[in-house]
Amino acid sequence: MSLLRCQVPGCMRTFKRSSDLTRHVNLSHKHYGVDPSTPPDPRCPNSPEHDLFNDQQLYSPPPPPLPKERKNYHPFLRGDICTEDGRPLSASSSPPPQVESQNPWEPFSGEAQFRISNLLFKKVQMSQTNIDELFNIWNLHQQELTKTDSPFENHKDMYNVIDSIVDGGAAWNCFQTVVNEHLSPDAPEWQRTSYQVWYRNPATVIANILANPEFRHDFDPAPYVHINSNGQRRWADFMSGNWAWRHATQIYENDTTDCVDGAMLVPIILGADKTTVSVATGHVEYHPLYLSIGNISNAARRAHRNAVIPIGFLAIPKSDRKYDNDSNLRIFKKRLYHSSISAILQSLKPGMTIPVIRKCPDGHFRRLLYELAAFIADYPEQVYLSGIVSGWCGRCQGIFSDLDGPSSSDRRSRKIDQILREEYGGEGRTLWDNFGIDEHVIPFTEDFPRADIHEMLAPDLLHQVIKGSFKDSLVEWCLDYLTTTHGEARANEILDDIDRRLAAVPAFPGLRRFPHGRRFKRWTGDDSKALMKVFLPVVAEYLPEEMMRCLSSFLDFCYLIRRSDIDEQCLDAIKSSLEAFHHYRDIFKTSGVRNHFSLPRMHSMLHYPFTIMDFASSNGLCSSITESRHITAVKKPWRRSNRYKALSQMLLTNQRLDKLAALESTLVDRQLLLPSGRTQPSDPFDAENEDVGPTDSGHSLVDVKLAKTRETSYPRYLSELGTHINQPNLELLTRRFLHEQLDQSDSSSSISLSDTNIDSLPEITSKIDVFHSAVAVFFAPSDSSGIRGMRRERIRSTPSWYGQERRDCVLVVLNEDIAGFLGMSAARVLLFFSFQHRQTKYPCALVHWYNTYGEQKDAKTGLWIVRPAEWNPQCQQQDPRFAVVHLDALVRGVHLIPVYGSEPIPLGLDFQQSLDVFDSFYVNKYADHHANEILF
Repeated sequence: MSLLRCQVPGCMRTFKRSSDLTRHVNLSHKHYGVDPSTPPDPRCPNSPEHDLFNDQQLYSPPPPPLPKERKNYHPFLRGDICTEDGRPLSASSSPPPQVESQNPWEPFSGEAQFRISNLLFKKVQMSQTNIDELFNIWNLHQQELTKTDSPFENHKDMYNVIDSIVDGGAAWNCFQTVVNEHLSPDAPEWQRTSYQVWYRNPATVIANILANPEFRHDFDPAPYVHINSNGQRRWADFMSGNWAWRHATQIYENDTTDCVDGAMLVPIILGADKTTVSVATGHVEYHPLYLSIGNISNAARRAHRNAVIPIGFLAIPKSDRKYDNDSNLRIFKKRLYHSSISAILQSLKPGMTIPVIRKCPDGHFRRLLYELAAFIADYPEQVYLSGIVSGWCGRCQGIFSDLDGPSSSDRRSRKIDQILREEYGGEGRTLWDNFGIDEHVIPFTEDFPRADIHEMLAPDLLHQVIKGSFKDSLVEWCLDYLTTTHGEARANEILDDIDRRLAAVPAFPGLRRFPHGRRFKRWTGDDSKALMKVFLPVVAEYLPEEMMRCLSSFLDFCYLIRRSDIDEQCLDAIKSSLEAFHHYRDIFKTSGVRNHFSLPRMHSMLHYPFTIMDFASSNGLCSSITESRHITAVKKPWRRSNRYKALSQMLLTNQRLDKLAALESTLVDRQLLLPSGRTQPSDPFDAENEDVGPTDSGHSLVDVKLAKTRETSYPRYLSELGTHINQPNLELLTRRFLHEQLDQSDSSSSISLSDTNIDSLPEITSKIDVFHSAVAVFFAPSDSSGIRGMRRERIRSTPSWYGQERRDCVLVVLNEDIAGFLGMSAARVLLFFSFQHRQTKYPCALVHWYNTYGEQKDAKTGLWIVRPAEWNPQCQQQDPRFAVVHLDALVRGVHLIPVYGSEPIPLGLDFQQSLDVFDSFYVNKYADHHANEILF
């Protein structure tokens, strides 16, 4: 597609659409009076440029182009391609041809069998009994018509075919712990029990991940340093971090065999977390161990493809209550934990020194070197992993009573631990009390070369920052402040009003609502994230400015570290927000709420700038990835089991799911199937999740389209439609909109209905199509997005949504040359419609404008404030409150939260009324991460 270049001399901007070019000329070159389609002649005396510039200025050379982005790859561990037997190939060599079988759907007889199996077992997760009943009905129906059989006889037949899939196979094995034969007869039961640990060969799992062609464009074979167009370092995917470069260099420098040059570093990312599958039937717990690799992009890892695989289920020793505080049981559990992980990973150990040859997503073979890189875990798991005492930090030597003190700059390491154990081991509680080291626990990493558990601990956004620091600390401190300041009775009144304010927050796609305020029996991670998005506006009138700035700087930190793409400027902003947070949080001390801030989860925030430089973007290693994986790998397989010795059934379900996913990826790569557009699991009890989610469609920054089906209950012509929706100026606004679209030369001036002959405006004779929604697809890799970082969002304008009227708000671009909210305006969509003129279709929206209140963001909350545009009596015919805009001008939806004021809000106020009741609103930049990136 050819690009349209701006014809104003000296301007180098190009555009895809003529409407974008027109808008640019109107906003940036108003004084030229230029028709963008006609290049001006500066030598003509009548040209407006003649009076402003001389010829020399007009034809001065354009500014030099910005430098291009570049990636500097590691010079030694480059990930060179080779043959299947290890002989090197030139970089331009083609991948070896795939072996084509006569039946590409093998072991299935054809497409129908595969798709039915994929539908019933993977997507619908139909029970065995229902599968049998379906095939029985199918057989009966087919016999009546064509005398042919159904694709399968019964569920066993289908399962047997799935089990015979070769791709993606990684069998489950089991080993049992050995009981000490010298135990006394009265030893506790947990000591005399032999525990089973189920595991897969991690080398096979890695081979399956690398062989998946779905990751062809989301795969980095070598560490690199990414420099953006501004000349700044950029951290995004794992291989762009310092860890990958540093360890690749160490491997090369310490190599004595001369066999690692040109090999591919494969960073091993592990994750572990206990999960409960059923509270009602007795807290059934499992402890899965997951594996991924750093070569796969963060987007692919977070998009719930098969890039995070369960490789083990760790044993969970049970004991009587009398042993709850028994130190011997604690030591036994930790030793069992580390010995189990070490045993599971043993097959990787040879490949850490001698390269192994594996096929990669691009079809080429490479020589791989494994390296233990990162471990995703919450704080209790980090205590287990690093062999520290609870209350200390696993990454630094900060004293537990003053974690943020000077010693927090001293890093823990495997070498330092060994020295301390040699020096102080066996001397009572010296290691425990003075260094926070449990001398009875040796981390599993000491069984592997170059691995350091303290270096491997990944940042945990979900449990450390969102739940541990925000919900469990800051929110509770704010509530304690209200009690301390106002007394318990008045504080309870305020808390009730805060709950009503939470319940009155307007709906927004993907935003969880709080119909009863904060009164949850059990808070989940999603609940904490949802509260974070709306907390500032609902407490703004009840907390002092310094406390609000503490909360605001904390939220800024949370959203900055969650970005998928972080450069040096963003890293500086992270450090600045962290400094501001530590400065303003002293209000909790001076107000008597807290005595100290030595909390491990909050202390972990100090390490985020370092871990970002080491591991790149934190959202690629967040425990929310493993939490979500629990759903598909543990919870759903357990529900599909018969609950009796469920683990073996769960393992088999996982294996079958992996095989189906691997075969599907192969079939998509061979263009025998279309991509399925898989998305992450959503909350079935949250209606707003219907309107937002990841998508694999679209590749532009923003694309807004009307719904596929028009509504049939509206008049088809403008005049009648305006009367029907109680907007008498709809026809005039639409004809003026069309005039601006057609008459580009005059669109630089603001045309009012009072100054323009209405009869001169173009007539619209086509029928009007009305829609109740539009879908925005935009690039938002920091949010839950598809494998290409795309996210969809439905914007609604309907008279009936769950029985109530709903008119969503949107962002409209006013000046694309001004970054942030200053170049936009908020508006409320009153109608989505389209019409046709001269064979061109115009998708439009009738909007009610919101005007920005003030020239700067609100000092207390850091949010912009807007107010609905009001009727101006001086405008005789034109109503400045309303306008018809092209859908191309919409960016996406925007969440507005009322400025509630100092008075309690009315009892019974419904959230669906909030946008109509209040007269000013905060523009919520915390609604999601994409909004946070553009609403500055």
